[in-house]
Amino acid sequence: MSSTTIEGHSAPVPSTTRERAAGGPSIRQAGLIAGVGILAMAALSGFGIFYVGEGLVTQGDAARTVEDIAASEGLFRWGTASLYAVVVLDVVVAWALFRFFSPVSSGLARLAAWFRLAYAGVFMLAIGQLTGIPDLVASDEYSGVFTAEQIQGQTLLKIDAFEDLWMAGLILFGIHLALVGYLTYRSDYVPKLLGVLLMIAGAGYLFDSVVSTVLASPPGSVATVTFLGEFLLALWLVARGRRISLEADDHGL
Repeated sequence: MSSTTIEGHSAPVPSTTRERAAGGPSIRQAGLIAGVGILAMAALSGFGIFYVGEGLVTQGDAARTVEDIAASEGLFRWGTASLYAVVVLDVVVAWALFRFFSPVSSGLARLAAWFRLAYAGVFMLAIGQLTGIPDLVASDEYSGVFTAEQIQGQTLLKIDAFEDLWMAGLILFGIHLALVGYLTYRSDYVPKLLGVLLMIAGAGYLFDSVVSTVLASPPGSVATVTFLGEFLLALWLVARGRRISLEADDHGL
């Protein structure tokens, strides 16, 4: 408990007042925003990529893929829209994590934020490949110009372009997670185990991106296991992040 002099009298200054002056509550709020944002992104990505995208795309069967997308055009559009929402949340989470980890190292926190913003830009370009697919497979305008085989081929090309761009962007995302993991490990207000798990998650995304570039048919995805670090960070931020106590919020390294 510190004290200050008011009209010649020494009066104690509550710790909550000192933390507010140092920006502590705003950091807690940033942590909560980041946690909620990451959890929302997980739900939206699950709907857009795994439920809609993978559910309507049959690998090696172009005719079936086009037929399923045409039959579920509205669902495919909503899945694409959910991915655009993920891009917006990526920007919000990038800012929130920067604010949350600035006391550890303002420079590294800013660098991590820039990597996530760069990833969001690449991901948005990737999603753009999916936007025109419903019109391609369901519009009479294209069916009168292209044969069924040509429409099927272009549809698969757009889907492959989305996956290739997204996988390239995951290199940036993997670096972002590795930096956030390092900041987490260096901090004295987040469990160090989460930092280790985040660095492993970042390495998993990097590994998958490199393997998908080198090998024509990757055996599997490591990130489906290693992604756990970011998910656990989000849960911790929502459940415990509001209770952190910072002694010197503005002392970035």
